[in-house]
Amino acid sequence: MLVQTYIHGDAAVKIAASVEQALSAGRALTGDFLPPVRALAGALRVSPATVAAAYRLLRDRGVVIADGRRGTRIRDTTPISTASHALPDNVRDLATGNPDPRFLPRLDLILARLKPGQRLYGGALNDAGLLDVARAQFDADGVPVKDVAVMSGALDGIERVLREHLRPGDRVIVEDPCFTGIADLLASLALTPVAVSIDDEGFRADHLRRALARPAAALIVTPRAQNPTGAAISQRRARQLRSLITQHPDLLVIEDDHAGAVAGVEYNTLVARSHQRWAVVRSVSKSLGPDLRVALIAADPLTISRIEGRQTLGIRWVSHILQRVVAALMKDRRTTGALRRAAGTYSLRREALLRELARHGIEAHGASGLNVWISVPEESSVVGGLLDRGWAVNAGVRYRIATPPAIRVTTAALEPADSRRFASDLAGLLVPRRRSSVA
Repeated sequence: MLVQTYIHGDAAVKIAASVEQALSAGRALTGDFLPPVRALAGALRVSPATVAAAYRLLRDRGVVIADGRRGTRIRDTTPISTASHALPDNVRDLATGNPDPRFLPRLDLILARLKPGQRLYGGALNDAGLLDVARAQFDADGVPVKDVAVMSGALDGIERVLREHLRPGDRVIVEDPCFTGIADLLASLALTPVAVSIDDEGFRADHLRRALARPAAALIVTPRAQNPTGAAISQRRARQLRSLITQHPDLLVIEDDHAGAVAGVEYNTLVARSHQRWAVVRSVSKSLGPDLRVALIAADPLTISRIEGRQTLGIRWVSHILQRVVAALMKDRRTTGALRRAAGTYSLRREALLRELARHGIEAHGASGLNVWISVPEESSVVGGLLDRGWAVNAGVRYRIATPPAIRVTTAALEPADSRRFASDLAGLLVPRRRSSVA
């Protein structure tokens, strides 16, 4: 019985800790349902209020989620470290979301040229050369940049911005479907997501208007290469959305431009020059390499001051070796050309899969970036069926809030011939099974 297997304790903190320990050890699995409150209270001989408090602690930590009448279940992604499972050798990974390694620059050549020395305590927080090139790029994209910070990746930057402005329970407007990292981050911070549906051009203006009718503390948006759908905000849609946002001057606007130069489309910001609180986070993970762990943040002066002040209390600074490598790559004309070729190739590969899916009458979306969002009638059987045929993809349930079932496919390294085979395999799974008849 589930209760007897790993849940124990006579206080809310101990009960919650036993669930986390079991999850870390692999005795509990993501997706598992926890027992009903009264059933667990009876088994542990504690009050229902104690169990309810334990479940509340787990929800606040982002470990579990309330799943309506079905009960409380462990989230698909939690802040508890769990064992990873390698894919079989015969399975193609279209799930992880990696860029194609062939389009990433050789770091050994850059490091040999830089010959970085040692840096001691007390120096400047960030590399001046990196800040200069970042300001120039933000300015060229219409971002009202003055101050720039350097963080360890996009999610690190977004988390720091949220922590410095919001408090548990605050409402945050997000895209639906939404990047899993954002959804999990909000859960871990005990923030309340407010889902706004999107189309290929980003937030639907009428849906955002309705969401803004109630007080919200922040809005998180992906201007292009939206994960998982590939949506990209057009100029027309950007004007509509900015006009709505400017009516709410206290709203914190966070843009997650994680794909940057390899998104394959132009960048249209929702940040108006007059807006009070805002941050644009631009990672180099998709363009220069995930292991660099560098993200650049342009933001209003107060936000920059707060996140850098908090940064000096913890990690203090992002390695200047990494900062100098990124600065050197961003200044190199060869990098600019390579990124242009990468963006073009990613677009061709994404569009090739969309064409193949359309040939089979399968609805799919992917206006930019490295992913395609494919509508399916049911996720688990499709994901399992594709795995049996040698394809690993992500189930849409990890991203969806209120949108219908779908799967996410990363197309960054998917050649046209692979797209034809994948679309054919998926179409075979989606063909309605013929009902057997009895004579």
